[in-house]
Amino acid sequence: MNHASFLDKLLATDPADVGCDATFALLDVYVEVELAGQDPRSRFPGLAAHLRSCEACHADHQGLLATATGLDG
Repeated sequence: MNHASFLDKLLATDPADVGCDATFALLDVYVEVELAGQDPRSRFPGLAAHLRSCEACHADHQGLLATATGLDG
């Protein structure tokens, strides 16, 4: 990633984004709400904003969701 695209991504960050630490602390609850058929984005808007912008946390979310639904292998 070049400096300009990094800067563009940084400046486009949603101010509601709760960050990695809060996401890590609540990701299991977020997935439980998702698996219950509810919309976790409305209950955890800051976490949802973070998952949209952080590739690492998004990957963790996808992995936890796959494990919880038995799609991990």
